[in-house]
Amino acid sequence: MARFIEAESRTQSALFPEQLDDWIAEDNPVRVIDVFVDELDLEALGFDGAQAAATGRPGYHPATLLKIYIYGYLNRVQSSRRLEREAQRNLEVIWLTGRLMPDFKTIADFRKDNGAAIRQVCRQFIELSRSLDLFSEAIVAIDGSKFKAVNNRNKNFTAGKLQATLRLMEENIGRYLDELDRADRQPESMPEGRVAHLKEKIATAKARMRKLGQVGRQLQQSPDRQVSLTDPDARSMANSGSGTAVVGYNVQIAVDTKHHLIVAEEVTNAGHDRAHLAEMARQAKGAVGEDELTVLADRGYFDSEEILQCAQEGIAALVPKPLTSNSKAEGRFDKRDFVYDAKRDEYRCPAGERAIWRMTTIEAGLRMHTYSPTGPRPARAVRSRVNARRATSDGSGVGSTNTCWRPCRRGWIEHRRLRACDGEPWSTSSARSRHGWAQPIS
Repeated sequence: MARFIEAESRTQSALFPEQLDDWIAEDNPVRVIDVFVDELDLEALGFDGAQAAATGRPGYHPATLLKIYIYGYLNRVQSSRRLEREAQRNLEVIWLTGRLMPDFKTIADFRKDNGAAIRQVCRQFIELSRSLDLFSEAIVAIDGSKFKAVNNRNKNFTAGKLQATLRLMEENIGRYLDELDRADRQPESMPEGRVAHLKEKIATAKARMRKLGQVGRQLQQSPDRQVSLTDPDARSMANSGSGTAVVGYNVQIAVDTKHHLIVAEEVTNAGHDRAHLAEMARQAKGAVGEDELTVLADRGYFDSEEILQCAQEGIAALVPKPLTSNSKAEGRFDKRDFVYDAKRDEYRCPAGERAIWRMTTIEAGLRMHTYSPTGPRPARAVRSRVNARRATSDGSGVGSTNTCWRPCRRGWIEHRRLRACDGEPWSTSSARSRHGWAQPIS
């Protein structure tokens, strides 16, 4: 094989160097894993088997299994069977474990039996990062991701789904009974085996309906009117990625924007993110160890009460408000077309008119600020939430008194954010950068 790179013979006597350590570079991340785990007090963290028993067969030290677990986490190898194969063929894992090769059951049991201790290891890593001043910017991004549970969608029930299933079962039983009646009238038209099969189907359907009746009683006792049979804590929730519902969990994470380190996490079974902003921000602030913190989140986290809690605890929450107005679809200006002047506390409409503060009211427990133009109110003006008509092709309507008088209303949370941020509550660059910090990985 001239003029090609030739491989070495597989039968040579010295395939590897004398030291396995020579194959691991000095800047390889596995060296960090090795040093970090060796410095932990595993017994104090609560790991089972940190002290060897005096009798019985010797087992693997928790440090060895923890190193394998962390290596799999960093390299996106979650399966215990795949980790078993990596321990047998991957030079990095062979070096990390000292040529020990635990089987998949040992790895899976270690992860199952030491969940609380592994969380303590995560806290130790956060404290190490904080001591190294890795969270100096005190800015985190919060986002959530849906994780599928070990629960089939057919074994998750809501009130509507249960009624539809019961209705389908009743239709099936009715169809089976009609076939049996036809067999009684015309015995020669149906073989005996078919009759016995139909009776068995009717018995199975009735047993199924009795079980569904038990599920219905569980639904009445469930606070969120939802029951999962295999994984009781899992809930059906919409998944924006696939466009279908997934039975699983909503995992919340807070990520440091400078080094992209996860500083806080929480597993919930709520299908939306609105109620998690304050709690995740509070956990992130405690992990970062700073007196003030800036939090970035998407529109799904916008909730005035949650933002107020963040402000009361010294956390600046930058969350864009959802676009709920239908003004643009109807050809009118919406609030985004109006420029807010924080120094004067007034709006400037696209036609050049000024809308000044008029009054503050309480609606549904929320403080609302109302702004309207300074000119006199026209006789035929109609009070509305809409601010102004959009310009027509010939320019008519722009700046007209009839279309620009209508007042602008703003909630107290938005009022406070606009005044604090000089009219720009949400930075476009920050919004785009957040996608690289805390977006879920599929």
